[in-house]
Amino acid sequence: MQLNELRAACEQFYGLQQSAFSLTPNTDFYVELPSQKQAFDTLMFALSSGEGFVKITGEVGTGKTLLCRRLLNALAMEGSVTAYIPNPDLTQSALWRSIARELGLDDNHRSDSQVKDDIQQRLLQLATDGTQVVLVVDEAQCMPRDTLETLRLISNLETERQKLVQIVLFGQPELDHCLDDASLRQLRQRITYSAKLRPLNSTQALAVYLQQRLTIAGYRGMPLFKPAALKALWQASGGIPRLVNILAAKSLLVGYGSGSRALDKQHIACAVKDTEGALRLIDTSWRWQALLAALVLVIV
Repeated sequence: MQLNELRAACEQFYGLQQSAFSLTPNTDFYVELPSQKQAFDTLMFALSSGEGFVKITGEVGTGKTLLCRRLLNALAMEGSVTAYIPNPDLTQSALWRSIARELGLDDNHRSDSQVKDDIQQRLLQLATDGTQVVLVVDEAQCMPRDTLETLRLISNLETERQKLVQIVLFGQPELDHCLDDASLRQLRQRITYSAKLRPLNSTQALAVYLQQRLTIAGYRGMPLFKPAALKALWQASGGIPRLVNILAAKSLLVGYGSGSRALDKQHIACAVKDTEGALRLIDTSWRWQALLAALVLVIV
């Protein structure tokens, strides 16, 4: 049986119409967790207030990219123009040119100074039309310090009444350490709003997260994860949504392989054995390890 066939059979077994725990940042599966809600509300308030810089940080796997996609979708619905920089490991020149292309400008055969002038004229035109422009930088901790300083210069583009562009930084905690550098103190002082994404803080929050994703995927039965499974999953994942998704998806495969309609601790423990980065639980019996091995062989 091929991998896609196995996944389809597993989803059908549990009454799912699609994968409930895919790692793809699909906004259809957005679950408004407390820290996600706080961060999104902070973003929308700051942008509506015309603030120059907003910063969102969070550990790996806490949902920054998904929140970023939700923001981009929300801004598009409001008619705002966005410039999205997903891979910001750029030189200063490359950043200006990336922004120009995002704004629909042609940077071919244009000098750096001409590109900057083109951007400023485009921003002035959009401001005259009453259109909000937001520059969104994902994985901002990867941006070189000189390029981060360029962001401050970009934020200087303004009229007497308003900023021509607002900037949102999404990054891992390393971004905070980078901004603590004295050479970036002017940029740090311009960040007027910030928020942090945090892991799920309880098994209750985890249960809500799992159930909402399962429901979106088409599940209509009783709670699929038993209390012992929830506790084991929360402990093994540390509440990190990405790890939760990985372990939950593997647990479903194990449950399907054993014909289990509800998932218990041993299903989670089996998934943990096969997952890098998961916190180890107590050893499982040989039969669960053998079951996972058999599933891997089937996939291959």
